[in-house]
Amino acid sequence: QKLECGVYLVVMRPDNNYFQVLVSDNEQRFSLEAHKDNPTASIQFTGAPDNKLFYEYLNYLSDKRPLADTLRAQVDRTTDEGKKKNLQDKLDKLNAEVEAYQTGLISKHKGTLTASIIKANLPFNTPEFDGATEEEKQIKKWHYTRDHYFDNLDVTDPCMLRTPFLFQRIEYFVQKLHVQHPDSIAIAIDAVLEKLRPSQESFKFYMIHFLNYYARSNIVGMDAVYVHMVEKYYATGQAPWTEAEQLKKIVDNANVLRPILIGKIAPDIKLQKRDGTPFSLHEVDSEYTILYFWRHDCGHCKKSTPVMKEFYEKFKDKGVKIVAVCAKFTDEVPKCWEYVDENHLENWIQAVDPYHRSRFSTIYDLKTTPQIFVLDRKKEILSKKIGAEQLEELMNKIIEMKQKQSHN
Repeated sequence: QKLECGVYLVVMRPDNNYFQVLVSDNEQRFSLEAHKDNPTASIQFTGAPDNKLFYEYLNYLSDKRPLADTLRAQVDRTTDEGKKKNLQDKLDKLNAEVEAYQTGLISKHKGTLTASIIKANLPFNTPEFDGATEEEKQIKKWHYTRDHYFDNLDVTDPCMLRTPFLFQRIEYFVQKLHVQHPDSIAIAIDAVLEKLRPSQESFKFYMIHFLNYYARSNIVGMDAVYVHMVEKYYATGQAPWTEAEQLKKIVDNANVLRPILIGKIAPDIKLQKRDGTPFSLHEVDSEYTILYFWRHDCGHCKKSTPVMKEFYEKFKDKGVKIVAVCAKFTDEVPKCWEYVDENHLENWIQAVDPYHRSRFSTIYDLKTTPQIFVLDRKKEILSKKIGAEQLEELMNKIIEMKQKQSHN
């Protein structure tokens, strides 16, 4: 059976020593010999010119690396400026020699998997941007790196999908070269997928990867990236490999999350107080509202209760109110009020919905409790699904930021 193009590991037991082999469309059947104690240095191929070239390159680097490491160490240790410059010149000359070897090999063996791998890993050089201030240089270099990051890497080559570096490169592009805000991440992912689109295999792999990664993310607000992925790709027929039943689940999940993303106005829900008085979330008049979903028999809720009490005492005079919704129904509701009494939580706005007419557990995606949503006066969601122990620090930052904005 034909192997897919890429870099494969041959792992030897029991010590799990391993070595790499290249598999391409042109090299499907070949033989090799290697000493188990040092396979990389001893390996010999028959009928595999690309692999032979690859190991010649690896051995070349192995010869040069100790020289470079020695020179770098000497440069770092030397205090004499004249000697330091001389050593640095030698290091620069060695680096130039290696780079010339790499570019020569790429040119001479164009079309081989070895050449593609070497080219993809060439050092990335940014312009100096002479005349700019240091701050301007940093910004320009960052933009240049982001714009040219994939210049030497053909991400549409299916062989690159099965290499040890493509995944790392794409992750770095998304997570390090873009601000870690959902909108910026979505732009980065769109850019990556657009580059990958000509290679359906790679396009599929990374679309699934990004969807699953941001579906599982515990970072506040990153569900917006998941919703973006579903809206732009899955709901528009660009994931044909997804079975109809699974696709419906994915789209339905995004539809649940969309109204409760950070920045959205929290969906209004009709609740009732202990005496049966009805009220709605949006009727609560406060600068900030902490919407807190809990259950009387929830272990994590019990741990959160004293933390929430302490938080409220510190912030009740700063325009903060807590709307605590017990996520129990019908005959279990009395136990909610027992818990409120036992823990002296009467100062919060305590609420229930005995028959779940508001569907709050569905609307607010309450798969677990406790769940916390931080709302401003307009009931816009500022943060959500954070721990009770994070509330104090978060509210201090929110209030401080608002004060700064009011002074500007």
